[in-house]
Amino acid sequence: MAAEITGADLVRAAALLGAGIAMGLGAIGPGVGEGFAAGKACEAMGKNPKEAGLLTRTMLVGQAVSESTGIYSLVVALLLIFVV
Repeated sequence: MAAEITGADLVRAAALLGAGIAMGLGAIGPGVGEGFAAGKACEAMGKNPKEAGLLTRTMLVGQAVSESTGIYSLVVALLLIFVV
């Protein structure tokens, strides 16, 4: 008894593979960007501790913007998993 692979099975497999790739690649950018922003903010706080509040607030806004690309890739992955 050989199991047959249908076209629907191939589409489902491609969608799941695409979801994994979307999340894998979509998480790299925000991770690097947020790490870079946090590192530069720490560096700036070390040079000018009086401005720590402003630097922290600006860093968090920048990280939120950077994280939005990761959220978009999550949405694409979820669409691939549950819609396709």
